[in-house]
Amino acid sequence: MSHLRAWCSRAFNWPVLEKSRWHWVDYLRGIAIILVVYRHVLLGIEYSHIAVPPILESANMVFFSFRMPLFFILSGIFISGSMGKRTVKQLIGIKFENLLYPYLIWVFIQVSLQIVLAGSGSTNSHRGWIDYTYILYHPRQLDQFWYLPALFNCSVVCLLVKSRLRPGRWTHLAIGLGLYLLSPYLDQVSMMSDWMRFYIFFALGDSISKGFFKESSQRLLKSPWSLVGIIPFFILAQVLYLSQKESFYTEALAGRMEFLAIALTGCLSMVILAFRLQSWNVLSFLRVFGYHSLYIYVMHVMVAAGMRALLTHGLHIYQPVVLLVMGIVFAATIPVIFYNLLIENNIFWFLFTYRKHKQKSGPPPPQQKKPTSIEYVYTPNQ
Repeated sequence: MSHLRAWCSRAFNWPVLEKSRWHWVDYLRGIAIILVVYRHVLLGIEYSHIAVPPILESANMVFFSFRMPLFFILSGIFISGSMGKRTVKQLIGIKFENLLYPYLIWVFIQVSLQIVLAGSGSTNSHRGWIDYTYILYHPRQLDQFWYLPALFNCSVVCLLVKSRLRPGRWTHLAIGLGLYLLSPYLDQVSMMSDWMRFYIFFALGDSISKGFFKESSQRLLKSPWSLVGIIPFFILAQVLYLSQKESFYTEALAGRMEFLAIALTGCLSMVILAFRLQSWNVLSFLRVFGYHSLYIYVMHVMVAAGMRALLTHGLHIYQPVVLLVMGIVFAATIPVIFYNLLIENNIFWFLFTYRKHKQKSGPPPPQQKKPTSIEYVYTPNQ
């Protein structure tokens, strides 16, 4: 039993739960990445021509309205703090290593596997050699991978705008809003349109960062009454979204502004929920998933496809709820195990970084004080 506990501790990196970190950040990332996994597992089931209950599809649409904006807001919150510690050149290098490099490696792996396995029943994608060209200009065509270059581009643009133009808060938000409204006109080149669509959320995160970490704001977010108060607004926003979701995919100004309001309502609700989970100190597995969110993101579609093929073709299980639950569990956990056992030990280190990590030796470093205010710098694999 002790050997099993030791293996689980390594495989799931349980010591991360004891690190001096803001737990709400990992809770928030954990919530967001599980919702991402939910969507892609569900789509995989649907693309396999297996009927799913309407309620599962409705839940997917509810989550769709805010989960990706949430990632961008969270990243934007810490960008100014990062600029206070490093130069723009250093930060762009870090962003390249943490975001764009894994994108280039893992999108190549996934597309290659989809081409090789086409027709085997293991994948729903119909890939060809032309899909490699999408890597550089149209990542939206490559399943989940659009997010990494979009976040990289948002980070770089924000760093350059803040260091060169030095816009005020409202000017920065106006720039983001303008890019958001222009983004549909460049949808055929999603390497451009994706970051433009989400830059407003990144800029919003940056704009609220100073006020966000004030004691009064933190006290409000931690209050249980804040969660109670936001629930009716969250429900109303999602009812509106489900009833009019088709209008939000047009270029109409009204529809796009409504979606923006709905997305922000969902994001605020999740932030408050994350603070509540931190106060209750429950569902710690979400913190583990949040800490490893990058690794789950790049691998989960491949793992989900393999699990779906095993359950349907191997075990002849076609019950959608079983496929969904099993797909989510394995798509979230296998990447964590893979990273901690094979990447952290420098076996396949090159899959996530172009610089080999130094092996850790000697006694562990002394416990650091808990990060305070905007000094905390959060990176995908921190």
